[in-house]
Amino acid sequence: MAARASRSRGAVPTKCLRWPMGAERPIILDGGLSNALEDRGHDLSDALWSARLLRDAPAEIAAVHRTYFAAGAMVATTASYQASVRGFAQAGVPEREAERLISSSVRIARDVRDEFGDGRLVAASVGPYGAFLADGSEYRGRYGVPASTLRDFHGPRLELLIDAAPDLLAIETVPDVDEAEVLVELLRELDFPAWFAYSAADGKTRAGQPLADAFAVTAIPQVVAVGINCCDPDDVRTAVATAVAVTWRPAVAYPNSGAVWNAEARAWAGEPADFATLAPAWVASGAAYVGGCCQVGPAQISELAKALDAQHLAK
Repeated sequence: MAARASRSRGAVPTKCLRWPMGAERPIILDGGLSNALEDRGHDLSDALWSARLLRDAPAEIAAVHRTYFAAGAMVATTASYQASVRGFAQAGVPEREAERLISSSVRIARDVRDEFGDGRLVAASVGPYGAFLADGSEYRGRYGVPASTLRDFHGPRLELLIDAAPDLLAIETVPDVDEAEVLVELLRELDFPAWFAYSAADGKTRAGQPLADAFAVTAIPQVVAVGINCCDPDDVRTAVATAVAVTWRPAVAYPNSGAVWNAEARAWAGEPADFATLAPAWVASGAAYVGGCCQVGPAQISELAKALDAQHLAK
């Protein structure tokens, strides 16, 4: 893949690069796209997950973006986490149509963003290779494939997403350093801003590598924030502090609700965490981008936004 000339470095609004820590209000992210779509009655049990609705019900994706913005989110994360040309091909979608659908994820979010204005951002979601496998391996990593396979998978869709003109990329739920190294090299070549979030537990990546080592891999100019997502809320504060100490960048944090997935029952169990109470400590530790992942909906994002607004006004 040939390196391209930068068209977007510096295009991310200044407030997106909040530094030094504590100088500005944190950027409120949205919550889980899939659970919000399921709450609207959609079955996302197939391998394409929420990406299927790029083809079947794009207006529903737009409706969820709209709901999160109305709840106080300043960033719409696109429905491209599970979207890839190979994944669509396995569902019988021709290559050109697959490329159009991936690009459309950004257009849908941009159109809704433009309805609201006020400096809102669109982050094009880039899920890990394990999301394409659809076997839970994004929570294990170490796929057993060479770096060239990961590069061939990620490179073309990164270019598709960048060409659709998001404000930045959301590289998310990355389970191990092996995949991170490939993605970081691609970001360097494409010279496009991104936040970078690992899936993590107990101070390590899902593959068991120390988070300090994993964060160090991401310390390139194109990565504007680094942290974790799709994790237990209790893991956030320490991970954020580690990310800031290692990279000297703002952190990004958007954990799951705190409920636990029961694979046998195929259902979430347990009570959600109180994000409004927990999030101020995440911000104090260096989180500049704060939101939610699985099972976090518009109501929790609204509560989170109000709590962080109150914290900011009290300074």
